[in-house]
Amino acid sequence: MMESSVFERTESYDPEISARLYNLIIGAVLCWGFAVNGWMVSAIPTENVMQIPWWMFFVGYFASCLFGVYLFSSSDNPLVSFIGYNFVVLPIGLVINVVVSAYDPDLVLEAIQITGLVTGCMMLLGTLFPQFFQRIAGALCISLLTVLLVGILQIFIFGTAHRGWIDWAVALIFCGYIGYDWGRANQIPKTLDNAVDSAAALYMDIIGLFLRILRILGRQD
Repeated sequence: MMESSVFERTESYDPEISARLYNLIIGAVLCWGFAVNGWMVSAIPTENVMQIPWWMFFVGYFASCLFGVYLFSSSDNPLVSFIGYNFVVLPIGLVINVVVSAYDPDLVLEAIQITGLVTGCMMLLGTLFPQFFQRIAGALCISLLTVLLVGILQIFIFGTAHRGWIDWAVALIFCGYIGYDWGRANQIPKTLDNAVDSAAALYMDIIGLFLRILRILGRQD
């Protein structure tokens, strides 16, 4: 879901690597982020996270994420980009910690499995039909903003909780973004830095999809 300069790089002065190594690095960086999140869920008591004042949590969350996005989107140094990636992974890990604590572990595992399968399918489609996902990029952006606005209005204006259709809509939008970002990741120069940056963008798409799938399964349960 990342709209940054990452996918607008049409040329690079850095040496390019093979397509296989490029995709392997993307996968490794993604796995690193997921592993860090898994460790945070298991090692950090949810009570400790909940004790953080809400305003401090949100300020820290957005400050860390924005700083991380700035680092990996503006740097052509893979190490700096990886550091920026971790500035995104860590605050999102705290959010995941709080969210998954409300669900049965078996349900969380099922959500992880479904997210993995859907992600794999969308990456395949993004590889086969990159032009299609490019054509729907504008619609994805408008749809996501619209759905989020409707959700906010429901809570703060009408005083009602999120409806199930919103979770399904956001999940579908994130599916589209995974295919879109994966297709674009394989159309830019295959450098080490671009692999890290692409993984960072995909990480946020996949985490967004996982959280929505978890909510959908939770409602059904």
